[in-house]
Formats: sequence, C-alpha cells, structure tokens
Amino acid sequence: MRIGELSRATGVAIPTIKYYVREGLLPAGRLTSPNQASYDDSHVRRLRLIRGLMDVGGLSVSAVREVLAAVDTPDESVHKVLGAAQLAITPPPAVTPDGMEAARSKVAELIRQRGWRVEMENPAVEALAVALATFRGIGRGEFEEIMDDYADACERVAGADLAWVGRNAEVDSMVETVVVGTVLGDTVLMAMRRLAHADASARTYEDGQGEGEGGEG
Repeated sequence: MRIGELSRATGVAIPTIKYYVREGLLPAGRLTSPNQASYDDSHVRRLRLIRGLMDVGGLSVSAVREVLAAVDTPDESVHKVLGAAQLAITPPPAVTPDGMEAARSKVAELIRQRGWRVEMENPAVEALAVALATFRGIGRGEFEEIMDDYADACERVAGADLAWVGRNAEVDSMVETVVVGTVLGDTVLMAMRRLAHADASARTYEDGQGEGEGGEG
C-alpha cells in the first residue's frame, strides 16, 4: 500500500507518518520509485502500537523510541526487556521531598520482607520512596500501614500479567506483549482502581451508611 492508504487504514495523518519515520519510530517503506514507497501490514501494526503508547500510555516520542527498541530486541530475555520497558516509562521524580532517606529505607525493608528479587536501582524504587516521603510530609504517614495490602494486590496483578505474556509462544510476540502490557496495563490498573473506589465508596457511604457512626442519635 502507498502512504495515503496507510494513513487511511490507521487514521494517522501523512505528515505524522513521515515524522515517525524520520524519528526512527516507524521503519521506512520499501522504495518502488525515487518518490514512492510501499508499506505493508507490519507498518499498520507498528503505527497502531505507536499511537497506543502515546495516546493511551501517555508516553513521549523519546520514551516510545526506547520502548520500541526493547520490542525490536527479541534476542534479549523477557526479564531484561521488562526492565528496559520499566526504565523507559518510569520518569525521574519531578521533586525530591524531605525525608527521602527514611522513605528509601522503608522501601528497602518492604522489598526485603516480601522477598522480592528487585535491584535497588530499579526506577520504581525511587518513585515509591518519593510517594512515601510525600505522604509523611503531609501528615499521612499512616498510609504505610496498608502497604502490605497493596503489595499483596500488586503480586496478584504481576502474576496475572506474566501469565498473559506466557500465552505467546513466539519470542518476538512475547516481547511486544511485555512492553505493551507494561505501558497500557498501568492505564488499565489506574482506571480499574478508580472504578473499584467508586463502588467501595457507594457501598460504604451511599445513603449515609458508614457516616456519623458513634455520633448523635
């Protein structure tokens, strides 16, 4: 197909397609003449992947480039690809709140107690420490009392994620599934958590239930 057909098939404007090619996100088409190139279904799939990572995953062009580099390296182990994807999609903290040393110690303690095989250089370690330090800074350090509940839930989610990845027998498909699942799975988890919050709130507080207990009456 020509670039116009590729644009119609994916809904991506021609100038945007050309930009992705220049940025190295999308492979160039096969030249059929000095001014014409031919594209195939692999370009359609890659364009949809790029748009998904950007529009749903919220990644920047540079982050998408790093993620796609992981997708295009099927000779790496799934574990290494997952690490590369996490590194690409976990931005450095925008702030460094007070109390980071204590928060990092708490994260290290959590990892040790859970027996997680995680390197302390993992960007998620620092991200979690920043969150805990912020909780403490606003006087909500008691959040840490439910961290084990969060860890239990996250272990179940991680198990489900990797069981889904394992359904892909081909290595290249498995690699793509790991990366896409990591990026888009964060969006799914956030949305489902909010839905569960809405349900739990309705069950607990709707029609006044759970409110005012121990008050006048």
